[in-house]
Amino acid sequence: MSRFLPDRFTLMLVLTVIIASLLPAQGDFAAYFGIATKCAIALLFFLHGARLSRDVVIAGVLHWRLHLTILAVTYAIFPLLGLGLGFVPSDILKPELYVGILFLCVLPSTVQSSIAFTSIAGGNVPAAICSASASNLFGMFLTPLLVGLMMTTSGTAGFSLDALETILLQLLAPFVLGQVLEPWIGKWIRSKKKLLSPVDRGSILMVVYLAFSESVNEGLWQTFSITDIGVVIGLDIALLAVVLCITMFGSRLLGFNKQDEITITFCGSKKSLASGVPMAGAIFAGQSIGAIVLPLMLFHQIQLMVCAVIAQKYATRKAATAVPMAVQSEVV
Repeated sequence: MSRFLPDRFTLMLVLTVIIASLLPAQGDFAAYFGIATKCAIALLFFLHGARLSRDVVIAGVLHWRLHLTILAVTYAIFPLLGLGLGFVPSDILKPELYVGILFLCVLPSTVQSSIAFTSIAGGNVPAAICSASASNLFGMFLTPLLVGLMMTTSGTAGFSLDALETILLQLLAPFVLGQVLEPWIGKWIRSKKKLLSPVDRGSILMVVYLAFSESVNEGLWQTFSITDIGVVIGLDIALLAVVLCITMFGSRLLGFNKQDEITITFCGSKKSLASGVPMAGAIFAGQSIGAIVLPLMLFHQIQLMVCAVIAQKYATRKAATAVPMAVQSEVV
């Protein structure tokens, strides 16, 4: 039963949204908090760069067919499905929330949860580490470019060169600096995961608080009803279900073994809240991004609950097949 309950970080996100709704940042406090948030995000991506081992990248490149499959799902199939949701009438799915779903569809995969679920299910963990990391690295370029392309195609707000410059300076530059320093500080940072995890979560909570504060000041909760949020939840569930079917059954049709199937399923079906929220602030700077990140926040919790169940089923099946093989070897 606990697998269906929100995790601690999700509860913190909900609490942050509630605080922003009741006590939104305003005036000078909002300005200074915005500066602090940008610094926290830069530190977050610096740590991402420093954590990524060169050995993992080199080893992962050898399994290029698996990585290309995952990248194709993340940056081709997901966006096409997002464009398909544009046929939902605007009186059912509000345009602002549809922009959020489109943005969700072009984001990179998660890193930590993809690797964790792959490990639980008995998948190819080294390949998961490489694919999830590569997805986030390519996402710094592909996500803003796809946002510009898809927003133009769907008739919504476009993407500016200023936003790309912000991505490069605030996100990519710290990441590259972390990679440059990885040979000297990478091992230490990876060994201090529990100590440094507050930076990851704290920076995301800061961005969420700032984003929802701005949106609440502009009347976010007067614009959207419970029905609107229910529609987004339903579309998030449908989107995840379709992608899970594509990754799971598609990997079998492509001839991947069970371990690679598990890796493709978990790495290809997820979207990163850790990368998505900061990118939203950079790409949609000057706009109300509360509605844009709302579908992503809901998708985040849905994917964790659903993938936890799937990972456990994979693990159970693996254990069930391992027992008869062990008995057979004893008989022989």
